[in-house]
Amino acid sequence: MPPDPTRVAEARAWFTKAARDLRAAEVLLAANPPLLGEVVFHCQQAAEKAMKGFLSWHDRPFGKTHDLAVIGGLCAAHDQSLEPLCRRAERLSVFAWVFRYPGDPEEPARDEAESALGLAREISEAMLARLPAELRP
Repeated sequence: MPPDPTRVAEARAWFTKAARDLRAAEVLLAANPPLLGEVVFHCQQAAEKAMKGFLSWHDRPFGKTHDLAVIGGLCAAHDQSLEPLCRRAERLSVFAWVFRYPGDPEEPARDEAESALGLAREISEAMLARLPAELRP
């Protein structure tokens, strides 16, 4: 039986948003000068949305949280092989808010932003690799 079109559309929408955040991070990293605080923000967002796409496909509720430890725990509870990656993803959680407001540190180092982008890509690909190809944006 083919998958429910509503479930396909919802999960694909999460992955499309994740792909846009990855693209935004890439563009911001390539800017002259690079906008590193914004890069890491979009990396956190991409990881979050990819994980939520995975959970959405599996009909697992995740609530309104940006905490990748919580979201990753839900992913790992469904697929134990994701646990090491989800634990590594936790370090991106802080980028949902740090560097975003006056009085916060100005921005991360370039190598930290590049590392965050690599991790966000890895998370997105790992989630998609476990799902039907039709969910790819």
